[in-house]
Amino acid sequence: MRILLIDDDATGRKVAVHNLTRAGLDVDDAEDGAAGLARFGPEHGVVVTDLKMPGLDGMGVLVAIRERAPEVPVLVITAFGDVDKAVDAMRAGAWDFIEKPFSRDRLELAVRRALEASRLRRDNARLRAGVERPIVAVSQGMTDVLRLVDRAAPRPLPVLITGESGVGKELVARRVHARSGRRGPFVAVNCAAIPGDLLESELFGHTRGAFTGAGRAREGRFRAAQGGTLFLDEVGELPLSLQAKLLRVLEEGVVDVVGADQPVSIDVRVVAATNQAVEAQLDAGSFREDLFFRLAGIRIEVPPLRQRPEDVLPLAERFLADANGAALSIPAQVAEALKGRPWPGNVRELRNACERLVLLADAGELRVSDLPATRTVRGGTWLDAIPEELSLVDVEAQVIAHTLDKHGGNVSAAARALRVPRHILIYRIQKYGLGDA
Repeated sequence: MRILLIDDDATGRKVAVHNLTRAGLDVDDAEDGAAGLARFGPEHGVVVTDLKMPGLDGMGVLVAIRERAPEVPVLVITAFGDVDKAVDAMRAGAWDFIEKPFSRDRLELAVRRALEASRLRRDNARLRAGVERPIVAVSQGMTDVLRLVDRAAPRPLPVLITGESGVGKELVARRVHARSGRRGPFVAVNCAAIPGDLLESELFGHTRGAFTGAGRAREGRFRAAQGGTLFLDEVGELPLSLQAKLLRVLEEGVVDVVGADQPVSIDVRVVAATNQAVEAQLDAGSFREDLFFRLAGIRIEVPPLRQRPEDVLPLAERFLADANGAALSIPAQVAEALKGRPWPGNVRELRNACERLVLLADAGELRVSDLPATRTVRGGTWLDAIPEELSLVDVEAQVIAHTLDKHGGNVSAAARALRVPRHILIYRIQKYGLGDA
């Protein structure tokens, strides 16, 4: 998917396009609202627009995009201190706003989050239409995974999906739901993307007036998934207090709505996923053992792409066709280059590389030179730089500690450097005992 950036400030637009392109994202730009709408097409997964522009302003762009493609997130750019207009835009359906002046990392983070939301919305629409996206499984490893998924799907047990980031855990979760026979919706929530103080009401709902700012009741994700499946992505990021409440849901089939006097019965199949080393979290006490055994009624480990090289070319063919709108022939040199890469970002990285190949293709010809640079550390892949005795949790803790030290303990600066929301970094600092954040 591509990004459409609309801004009448030529210099600012050029800098933003440069920064996003440098981050590996595909960007189209337009100098005003009318030109932006003329350029907007089905290939655009996110629109970023300045609010204040001559002629058709950002609010006009927002309204038009919402009418044409309501599933496409719109990010609005507003001048410093002009929060009222940003609030108006959010009420009109904007996905988020960015206040000028903004850093390169702030823009990239907002856009990447919006892209993931856009992919999720499109996948949800396809699922609601009854279309199951087949999972590529040529390798024995993925064939075994799908065989286990299909045996587990009709059973009522919770499912825990583990594996590195980008391996396709959500696709596996959707297959579990699609083949479960459950008639309710598939509802997904990323536990790492919601601040801890909001996550409880996001999951379990709240009554009107339950806390300051609760002007209306909210049903929560569990009740929204009634009769269907709730997918808890990054479940390893749940605070311990919420882990206890999730355990109660799994054991008793009820949710405690914030502010309500009585629990509410639910019928929801829970599928959870994590890229964390769960056993290490259990040893560290950051994840409840009783919750782990409840969630892992059936555990499915999705292997990384480097362990299933037979899947690389079939996946690439699909992604190239998706990006191009029709099948493309992969030259032998490109095929060898694709098969020879370590793909530390797994299937997600491969998809992004294929989208780049199509974008830069000359007359439909794919070239090795158009592949993004391989991420390396001191002459090897980034994996080679990690000592074998370190767990994923240890590595994450060391990276956070190093970044905090580099920025003199400034949590906001460290969060920007690590490209994560500040509240998530604070949670991980507390989890690993790295400071007083």
